[in-house]
Amino acid sequence: MSHVVGIDLGGSSIKAVCVSAEGGLLAEANVPFVDRDREWADKVRALASDFARAHGAANAIGLSAPGLTARDGRSIAFMPGRLSGLEGLDWTAWLGATRPVPVLNDAQAALLGEIWKGAARGATNAILFTLGTGVGGAAMVDGHLLRGHLGRAGHLGHVTVDFEGAPDSVNAPGSIEGEIGNKNIRERSGGRFRTTLELVDAHRAGDAEATRLWLRSTKALAAAIASLVNVLDPEVVIVGGGIARAGEALFGPLREDLERFEWRPGGSRVRVVPAELGDLAGAYGAAWNALSGGR
Repeated sequence: MSHVVGIDLGGSSIKAVCVSAEGGLLAEANVPFVDRDREWADKVRALASDFARAHGAANAIGLSAPGLTARDGRSIAFMPGRLSGLEGLDWTAWLGATRPVPVLNDAQAALLGEIWKGAARGATNAILFTLGTGVGGAAMVDGHLLRGHLGRAGHLGHVTVDFEGAPDSVNAPGSIEGEIGNKNIRERSGGRFRTTLELVDAHRAGDAEATRLWLRSTKALAAAIASLVNVLDPEVVIVGGGIARAGEALFGPLREDLERFEWRPGGSRVRVVPAELGDLAGAYGAAWNALSGGR
């Protein structure tokens, strides 16, 4: 059977899918690793071999990982601070593939996955936010994934919503990442909460200070979405990541704030929807990218 493999290398686990050319799921895997001695690289190769033994040689393999993709699309060019050895690793050579293994940024791959088989099926203008430790993002405009001059395009989590705010991980002041990401929740809450979902639970329980903090976060995200709607004009905004598990506690305030913030010519409004593919979004997107030849 003709099939393709998509592999998503995360910070602590590898997610992978083996799918038909139409996107039908044949197999999936989730393999944890410890970030030392390039254990992740060996486990990616073992996963690809396991799929080949079970299903035969893949017609194509695609991979996604954090960081900025190299210009030739064969490696990650820039990923400081973790996954030592990832920068410059040629995945086509490492996997011994007979066809090039195209490499994508993880958030860009998640967007492609959601457009192919998830919450934004068939969309040609879409943006994605992944809300977790940090805030990732990606954008597609008129059917083209935005990559940019250095691969930075689509890093929506670093959009500034408070120019007097503290710098985030790329020195953007008062960014969305700093307003809603888990990375600095202890500082934002005066040490009360370890995770954003703990903050949300307290908000649901009627804690007034938790509600104030949470609604500030959702308002900042709504302001960023409204601003990006004016820049990129998407038909759909996908919100995923662990914080999206807050459900209506997140999407309810977002809808209310967008009623005030969004420019709606002719009454048109952007759809804001939860991601559907969960942890496998990046793997599906990597598979789609391989099917399309990494275009």
